[in-house]
Parts: sequence; structure tokens; C-alpha cells
Amino acid sequence: MNIELMQLAGRDGDTAYNLRRALEAIAHCDADTDLLVFPETHLMGFVAGDRLATVAETLEGPTLQAVQQAVRERGVSVVIGLVENDAGVFYNTSVLVTPDGLSLGYRKTHLWPSERGDITPGDRFGTVLFNGVRMGILICYDIELPETARALAQLGAELIIITNGNMDPYGPVHRTAIMARAQENQVFSVMVNRVGQGDDGLVFAGGSAVVDPFGHVLFEAGREETRQMISLDLTQVQAARTDYHYLNDRRLTLPGETVEHADGRREWLIR
Repeated sequence: MNIELMQLAGRDGDTAYNLRRALEAIAHCDADTDLLVFPETHLMGFVAGDRLATVAETLEGPTLQAVQQAVRERGVSVVIGLVENDAGVFYNTSVLVTPDGLSLGYRKTHLWPSERGDITPGDRFGTVLFNGVRMGILICYDIELPETARALAQLGAELIIITNGNMDPYGPVHRTAIMARAQENQVFSVMVNRVGQGDDGLVFAGGSAVVDPFGHVLFEAGREETRQMISLDLTQVQAARTDYHYLNDRRLTLPGETVEHADGRREWLIR
């Protein structure tokens, strides 16, 4: 699987600018790209308070519709983040958009302290088959909690995509976290972070990275805007699980309810 990591600087609250950057990236992706991954809430940036209602959109809104059209025309897929408005309730959401439509949506379940007054946490984890690989999505702070990736692993995930908006001084925290999440679940972890400075003075740490199922870092970006293709050898998932298989060997399981959908999605509902 060929994945392009789009480590970009966004503009908080400037959907038109952020969308234009995404559409340009989609239009100019490599011919053999399977998936482009963008940072957390790339399409809207980080907004709060009264600005949420003016910036957030539904999953059927014009911004994702524009992404969907670009994806269909280019014959590629993307994972991209937005601020979702669902009947006046706001979520930090990342979605997998394929030429066939919206294949998977994930609402961030573990919110950073500054989000908690405005954003509602999601209540489930999900995976979907993408190009024959079971894939799940996490967002930023989620990966600092080991149960999040374990929930996806229990759903059969082989690849975890992390959309990230991590800032200084916490860059090293997420580097360590994705190595641990990949190794302890024997999955690939692909994390794409934002760079540059936000409206509130936050400086985003970059450091987008790819980790294999053994916990080895295959690629790590610096602090500048970066567009990087990485090719994943998915046979490494089985190779990592040959001598020992953590999911099979564990003696504790997470509480929750598994739901199988006819379209191939699997969800883990949080109790």
C-alpha cells in the first residue's frame, strides 16, 4: 500500500484556504498513490467558542463534498479531519473518503483539555476494509491512551491512521506513543501532524511518522511542510505475529460491544 503523508501548515477557521491545499495535494498525488493522509481537523483548523457554529459542517456539507469530487476524479482515497456539526453538537472528526464515498468516520474519543468545553467525545471505535487491509483511525491525544489502539486491534486492525495536531513541547510524547501502539498491537501506525503556528500561538511539532508492526520507525519528518510517499509491506503484520501474538495471548479484554456492519465496517461501542 502506497500512502502519501501530507504534513501541512493550516489556517485556523479558514476553510477555503485549507480545502484548497487539500484539493491541490489530491490533484498532484503520484499515480500509484492509494491513500493521502492529512492532519487533525485540517479542513477547518482549530476553532472554539462562538466560531464553532460558523465553521463546523456536517459530513454532507460542501467542504467534504468538494473532497469527495476530487477523490473520485483522481481515483485515490484520503483520510482528512474536520470539525463536524451534527445537529448543533460538535465533534473532532476524521474520515476516510474513497471514490465510492465516505467509508469510515471516527469522532475523537479522548479530548485534549482545551477541547472539552466545546467538543463532544465520540462513543465508538471503528475499522473498515480498505484495499484488503483492515484499517482504523485515531486522532491526536487518543494515542496516548493504550486502550484506543487496543480497541482497534480487537476489531482486527492491521493499520492505524493517526491524524494529529500535536504541538510543542509534546512532540516526543507522540513519537513514543505511536511506536508503543504499533509494537504492542503488532500493526502499522501512520501519523500525520500539522506544522507552523496556530491563531492562539501554538507551535505545531511536525514529526509525522510511520512505524511498522515491530515498533521500528520507517520514516520520520522534521518540522517543515512535508509530502512523503511511504510504501507499506503488509506481510510484515503477519511476520510480527508469527512467534507470539499479543492479542491471542492476552488475558484481559476491553469492555464494550462489537457491531458488524454489512458494508464491512466493525465498531466497538464504548460502555
